[in-house]
Amino acid sequence: MKTQCIQEQMVFQQLGRREVIGRFDGGMISSDGGGMLLREVERCLGILKRFAGCFRDYRDPQRTEHSLQTLIRQRVYGIALGYEDLNDHDRLRQDVMMGVLCEKSDPRGMERARKRDQGKGVAGKSTLNRLELTPEQANEKSRYKKIVAHGDQIDDLMVEVCIQAQPIAPQEVVLDVDATDDLIYGNQEGRFFHGYYGDYCYLPLYIFWGEYLLCARLRVASEDPASGVRQELERIVKKLRAAWPEVRIVLRGDSGFCREEIMSYCEQNEKVDYVLGLAKNDRLNKGIEAEMAQAQQLQQQTQKASRVFKDFRYRTRKSWSCERRVVGKAEYLAKGANPRFIVTSIASEEKDARTLYEDFYCARGDMENRIKEQQLGLFADRTSTAWMRSNQLRLYFSSFAYILMQTLRRLGLQGTELAQAQCDTIRLKLFKIGAQIEVTVRKVWISFSESYPYLGLFQRVFARLQQIPSGG
Repeated sequence: MKTQCIQEQMVFQQLGRREVIGRFDGGMISSDGGGMLLREVERCLGILKRFAGCFRDYRDPQRTEHSLQTLIRQRVYGIALGYEDLNDHDRLRQDVMMGVLCEKSDPRGMERARKRDQGKGVAGKSTLNRLELTPEQANEKSRYKKIVAHGDQIDDLMVEVCIQAQPIAPQEVVLDVDATDDLIYGNQEGRFFHGYYGDYCYLPLYIFWGEYLLCARLRVASEDPASGVRQELERIVKKLRAAWPEVRIVLRGDSGFCREEIMSYCEQNEKVDYVLGLAKNDRLNKGIEAEMAQAQQLQQQTQKASRVFKDFRYRTRKSWSCERRVVGKAEYLAKGANPRFIVTSIASEEKDARTLYEDFYCARGDMENRIKEQQLGLFADRTSTAWMRSNQLRLYFSSFAYILMQTLRRLGLQGTELAQAQCDTIRLKLFKIGAQIEVTVRKVWISFSESYPYLGLFQRVFARLQQIPSGG
């Protein structure tokens, strides 16, 4: 009898003289009502529809209840809404809101073929798991896993979405390149202990243009940080050139990407430049001794960090094919000398040493925020399957969740208090809204919480998205 009472109602601590009673009888209520904004973004641009077009579905249509587009939407929306694991979807499949987001004609799942599936509008973890684990060679004769992802098409789509978002051709595109650690805790394919990070990890490569994600490539940590960068650069530059023949492209990265093959590639292509960090050595340090002495003297006089810049030509003894422009930053801090160097193909007449270093090179730090946003807020580090291919696919799902969120930020949040907000903040303030859902023959009624504190902001964002034509 006691157990039954607990199930029916919960008696909490009193509020003054009033009893406080809780019951699970509110009907179909979702905590993700604000996810409808993501659905509006998808309605406008069809990003996930195009993403689904990069997969080949060999399943028998007569025996398929969840279309490929439904599965892709469910996985990406789930990540955007904060559900990082496939296990979460065994509960989410009962959420009518997820059925609405995934464009299910029967969002409650009451018409499912098997009785045990009725009331579950979308797919469970097992179906989504087969989506991720399908091998490249699968076909219609495969037993369970029959949806094949084409990575080259997905890579191209990421660049195409960025290009199509530009209303006019830009004069300059700055490609920020960086790598980060993605810790792994099992016996995944490619497992390797990285000495710098002090753990077993992958070493994914990211390329951004501002907030636009152009490349997310999973790599083993045994590779050089610059491994594969030239190939990715060639692919991206080719697509950018096809869209904007006259655009200037500048590659920006730290010293891990200062490699001869990358610099020579840029130098051999018109209107492709680079600004890269250059690891310090005895020869470079000796070259700015006078400037370092000057910086030390200034620091001692002012008791503030002091910088003196030197612009000079430099060539390594073996690795470089030619002499190049190097900028040395002779900086002296309270704790001592802090020399830094960059190498560039940009002429000093265009950007002087201080401007090049402080205003241009240091701006690459914002890319690290974008990587953290995807790694921490959109779970790009959930690479826990046994194989590189399926872990790369998980990285793609996270990447398209980021692209969807960035599109919402660009189209719906410009000029609002969330214009610069990161994904987890947008999720908390715009998506996590209690909503009661009623499905009738002709309508789906969504009743949002009356006490939602960001009502005005939500309505403004929705109004902006409504003004964007479908496909625009």
